[in-house]
Amino acid sequence: MRENGRGDVEPGAVQAVRREIVSLAQERNLRLVRADETAGPHVRLGDVKLRNRLVTSSSLLGYGVANSKLIPYGMSPISQLVPLDRFGAVTTRTLTVEPREGHFTNKDVWSLREIPGLLKYYGRALQQVDGGWLNAFGWCNVGIDAYLRDYYPRTRGQNTIISVGGFSAEEFVTLVDRINAAVPAGEIAAVEFNVSCHNVNFDFNAIIESVLSEAVPRSNHPVILKLSPDYDYLEHAKLAARHGVSALTAINTVKGLRLDPRTGTPLLANGFGGVSGRAIKPIGLRVVSELRNAGVTLPIIATGGIRTFDDCREYFWAGADAVSLGSASWFASFPGYALSPLYAVRIRSLLRRMEGYRPPRR
Repeated sequence: MRENGRGDVEPGAVQAVRREIVSLAQERNLRLVRADETAGPHVRLGDVKLRNRLVTSSSLLGYGVANSKLIPYGMSPISQLVPLDRFGAVTTRTLTVEPREGHFTNKDVWSLREIPGLLKYYGRALQQVDGGWLNAFGWCNVGIDAYLRDYYPRTRGQNTIISVGGFSAEEFVTLVDRINAAVPAGEIAAVEFNVSCHNVNFDFNAIIESVLSEAVPRSNHPVILKLSPDYDYLEHAKLAARHGVSALTAINTVKGLRLDPRTGTPLLANGFGGVSGRAIKPIGLRVVSELRNAGVTLPIIATGGIRTFDDCREYFWAGADAVSLGSASWFASFPGYALSPLYAVRIRSLLRRMEGYRPPRR
């Protein structure tokens, strides 16, 4: 029991409510202060400016904002409980010149009665496997113009990395030109070139050098090249340095396959897919380490199986300059999303530890 300002005695329950209100107010004020602090970038990876060394991987958070809080299509439900503007940067789903359905759908608004149909789409493009996930969405997206018109203006509070993909140097030039026209220099962290996706059934070796030589010089924004462990990533990193790329993302998903044991039919509509999650962390660490051992000096944003602070520290010891949260943090089985508040607490805790963190000297 205690007296309030009028001399009345308050019961314990009221005191508890009062403490909770004060606590919430203090947390809100702290968030406001931190939002002001993160208005400007604090970490530089070459030309790439980040708010801290923890970013998000492409595709997991869609376009950085959902059209519906009830059905946040394209975004992990966990992300609705995490302040995305606190990340070093938020990477978009890979965007193409024209809208693509890929092996999924580019429809971005769903009603409750359409949920069963949406789940069927997911079943053809995403499967849980031992230690991770196998996906083949095939660059499904609304197209660069729709993104810049309908989504980007709503994410200006975030520090954005726009992921783009194409099948020719001309397409990458078009993507860069459209971003240049819509986004002033310095307003986003970077443009990420996805020239290594397994799910679109294309050999990117045939175009990567022309993409870098023609599209990178046209960009008003820093360019990040996303590397795959299934390509010659050492050679691609050398090409990136030669053609003015600002940083590397390592790694993209690892090509994989799952079959129905009764029929031998692939579980994914595309057959092959990309493996992500905890299972590929040792591969990601190997690639980052080999890049550094080969003398690659470009900044590296590491991704692959990251969930905890110790995962981050392992990648920093291997040679990374920043780390990215992918499916190991944002994905769960559909029943598992009931635990989204707990997963969100874990991600918030990791964010707090990463703000102001400095990697060890190598």
